[in-house]
Amino acid sequence: MLNLEEVNVFYGHVHALKGISIKVEQGELVTILGANGAGKTTTLMTLSGILKPQSGKVTYEGQDLTRLSSRQIVNLGIIQCPEGRHIFGSLTVKENLRLGAVRRDNHREVEKDLEWVCNLFPILAKRSRQTGATLSGGEQQMLAIGRSLMAQPRLLLMDEPSLGLAPVIVQVIFDVIRQLHEGGVTILLVEQNARKALQVADRGYIMETGTVKLSGTAKEMRADPQVEHFYLGGSAT
Repeated sequence: MLNLEEVNVFYGHVHALKGISIKVEQGELVTILGANGAGKTTTLMTLSGILKPQSGKVTYEGQDLTRLSSRQIVNLGIIQCPEGRHIFGSLTVKENLRLGAVRRDNHREVEKDLEWVCNLFPILAKRSRQTGATLSGGEQQMLAIGRSLMAQPRLLLMDEPSLGLAPVIVQVIFDVIRQLHEGGVTILLVEQNARKALQVADRGYIMETGTVKLSGTAKEMRADPQVEHFYLGGSAT
């Protein structure tokens, strides 16, 4: 479904992605792990068309993405849920969710998906008339994910969905990610919580300073002593 081949991306003179190759099959949940500065978010920004590779190839269902605008990429069904949430604080929860469906014109289907998202995150239904700025951090993250789902993603790019959240909220977020995956949504998940990510993923990649250092199935990576030592902090489950 998605294929990055020897992709190089620069920020000015800084070589941010150094010939990385990553693939995602339809229906998979693939996670990218790594420390701050590893190039994880840069990878997602490149897939979204916000950054352009200097060399290499990015294809989605056989179509070259490197010449497309972000708008065109979104229209293909590639939707990013960004790190830091980036909700509209002055708009209500419901208005934020409806913005996710801005390119859709079937009102009945939009209403159906709005109900579905509120079933995934019941707190959003209770907060529907509140402005985004009044929500807790965890609630804002749920809203950001919900807004992404309202765009009907065929490939969902998730950037650090558990960052800075309390453990109980992290569990809620990962329960929903698991549900989405089981429901057939293809997901590329960037995450620092390696243990949680490898519990829900099919496969994973570990990035360091703009390169892919390790890849494999989630089961293989959980059992890898190197991954356990550097990323899991002890025995993996």
